[in-house]
Amino acid sequence: MIGWMHHTPRWTVISVFGIATVLLFVGASTHITDLFSHGLQPYDWAPGWLNLYWSSLALFDTLAAVFLIWGKRRGIDLACAITATDLAANWHAVYGIQHSDFAAQPGLQRLTVFAALVLGTAPFIRRHLTN
Repeated sequence: MIGWMHHTPRWTVISVFGIATVLLFVGASTHITDLFSHGLQPYDWAPGWLNLYWSSLALFDTLAAVFLIWGKRRGIDLACAITATDLAANWHAVYGIQHSDFAAQPGLQRLTVFAALVLGTAPFIRRHLTN
């Protein structure tokens, strides 16, 4: 790891943990609400595999948030995997299925900012976590 990454201030790490954890719980609660309201296929316009992926985030978002609370590296690793795949799935849904664009999709805009936060800060905060 690059030397200056080792000197990340503790308050920065705690701030990113807090923001990421809260937003992962927000995502989990959204997916849980969708599961209870509409079952495993909450979006009738989306293919089955995409519905199942989004439904699985009820579990994976929660796991990533809990691991982050426990200070585990697997929390940030899982958060990175989730945000990267969720961003790809949502971009596919917007452009490939709905034939919409970024400007018309505030949810995609928020997810893109969250992904930039998680993916951009992960290398700086990962060293502060335990295995």
